[in-house]
Amino acid sequence: MNKFNVGALLILLVGVLAFQAAIVVAEFNYGEALDRTFMFFEAQRSGELPSDQRVKWRRDSGLEDGSLQVVDLVGGYYDAGDHVKFGLPMAFGVTMLAWGTIEYRKEITNLNQMGHALWAIRWGTDYFIKAHTQPNVLWGQVGDGDSDHYCWERAEDMTTPRTAYKLDQNHPGSDLAGETAAALAAAAIAFKPYNSSYSDLLLVHAKQLFTFADSFRGLYDDSITCAKQFYTSSGYSDELLWAATWLFRATGEQQYLKYVVDNAVYMGGTGWAVKEFSWDNKYAGVQILLSKVKEFRVKSTLHFPVVSYTNDANIESIVLYCIRRFEYYLLTEMGVKRLVEPLQVLMEQKGAAYTSTLKQYQAKADYFACACLQKNDGYNVHLTPGGLMYVRDWNNLQYASAASFLLAVYSDYLSAANAKLNCPDGQIQPQEVVHFAKSQADYILGKNPKSMSYLVGYGPKYPIHVHHRGASVASISALPSLVSCVDGFENWYRRPEADPNVIYGALVGGPDQNDDFNDDRSNYEQTEPTLSGTAPLVGLFSKLESLYGNTGYHHKETPLPSQKSPGVSPVKFLHSITNTWNVGKTTYYRHKVIIKNMSGKPIADLKVAVEDLTGPLWGLSPVPIKNTYELPQWLKVLNPGADCSFVYIQQGPQAKVSVLSYHF
Repeated sequence: MNKFNVGALLILLVGVLAFQAAIVVAEFNYGEALDRTFMFFEAQRSGELPSDQRVKWRRDSGLEDGSLQVVDLVGGYYDAGDHVKFGLPMAFGVTMLAWGTIEYRKEITNLNQMGHALWAIRWGTDYFIKAHTQPNVLWGQVGDGDSDHYCWERAEDMTTPRTAYKLDQNHPGSDLAGETAAALAAAAIAFKPYNSSYSDLLLVHAKQLFTFADSFRGLYDDSITCAKQFYTSSGYSDELLWAATWLFRATGEQQYLKYVVDNAVYMGGTGWAVKEFSWDNKYAGVQILLSKVKEFRVKSTLHFPVVSYTNDANIESIVLYCIRRFEYYLLTEMGVKRLVEPLQVLMEQKGAAYTSTLKQYQAKADYFACACLQKNDGYNVHLTPGGLMYVRDWNNLQYASAASFLLAVYSDYLSAANAKLNCPDGQIQPQEVVHFAKSQADYILGKNPKSMSYLVGYGPKYPIHVHHRGASVASISALPSLVSCVDGFENWYRRPEADPNVIYGALVGGPDQNDDFNDDRSNYEQTEPTLSGTAPLVGLFSKLESLYGNTGYHHKETPLPSQKSPGVSPVKFLHSITNTWNVGKTTYYRHKVIIKNMSGKPIADLKVAVEDLTGPLWGLSPVPIKNTYELPQWLKVLNPGADCSFVYIQQGPQAKVSVLSYHF
């Protein structure tokens, strides 16, 4: 062979290898998979569906949920292929959605998916707020698994009992209340940049639920006994640590960090070395979250009493006026104002006791990651011949997806700290950790012995006999007549044909320990999707798209919850909740709204609309037009960059505030 031919051959070989490498990089479209995942949560919605619902084969359902107990429990998510609203896996799913959105906000935003992410979270958190009717009451389930599973019918046709079950002081459920507190705290962080008032409301409920969970301890399935055979709880200590950790991250308040440190041994946080992360076992999540605690900041406050101000007309009124530099709150009960100024103090400066305990938490985080990566001196997570993490026979992919998300997050934490994963079998670079997480995602999407995507609707080959009532029965638009329990089983459950409705983004249970999979509707261990299995994929796919995507995939932007488009307003409204209290069974909230001039020009004659207001308002002057207010008499002009505030008391959701008119 002459030199020319050898050179040409080498060039050709290099070109082929480069082409193969390019194929590997773009082997899976993680951005598309992410979009499919959000669609699954739309398919699982209960309640009145919005006009922009993308899953068109679904309709309104469960509109009477809670009515037998005279409480509004409409909304939330159906758990899996059935129509029970199980509180524990639903709350875990929302926590995972929120965590993925927090960690990968930039990546999700770049893919124009933030609207879908926040809507997916809020569909759950709005329901949790409804379900938390009193500080020590949480409605934890709607529907009964036994009666529900006797029927195979669409959600829109439900004829099964919709009994609601609650937790209270005499019927505690620290695991369920703790997980719901964690979900609300994590969601508060996710919403903070977009809707600060809603974020504050979530934190109010999260704090109350954590106090309830910690003060009245017990297993939720001892109180809601019909849940036991479906979602049996192994304990509640992990959920209490989990909730406290999320509250610390959401608030920076030292009491929550102290809680996880003081209870580290007693509750197993530094004792349990685990190889599973799931709706039932949160220890690995706690341990990995706390490995980053050195980057959090602990808040403390200084209180400065100043000259009191009283309102002659009503000493119990709340008077809040505009001062550009500081916010003064009138303590109406005492006639005294105080200045609250947060001091940021690094956790690392709070003492060796915290540092020592937090290092023990991180050691257990390392154990989990090392076990997943098969570097744990033989004490590893089992892998199938095809390379999938295998934890349990029933719906195993939920454990693989949750663990993979944790590994992706932990790789980021290690990279940010310029650290390596220390395993018994050697040190591991953060890149290797995320690469293993990628291998699990790729297995899910089709790189497996069956060459099948286990994410329904993604890729050329995926399950078409999903154990899911809505997917397997023709939609109401195609079949308007009622499909009864018996008809559903005889005519739809047992039919050999493919599902009439593709439930995009549903992560099914997946293959067995030998990588075998039977695509049969009756094979619920392998073909049923769940909230808790699909939710971790949001963060995982977002991370992988940013690293390996290069697909140019961008979804059409979806409006954020409670965010209206167009029109550039000259002012910005910043909402927050400054206090809450209960009168009997009713909860009241004190809202504060800052009006800030963003225009760069002085604004005069500003008039704002305050709609859906059910309580008193102070700080603005009413005008003879319904729901319309103007700036107080002493403040005729709002200068560029200046702001002023008003407050109101509300029993329900926040009032709607908007600009009506102004002059430059």
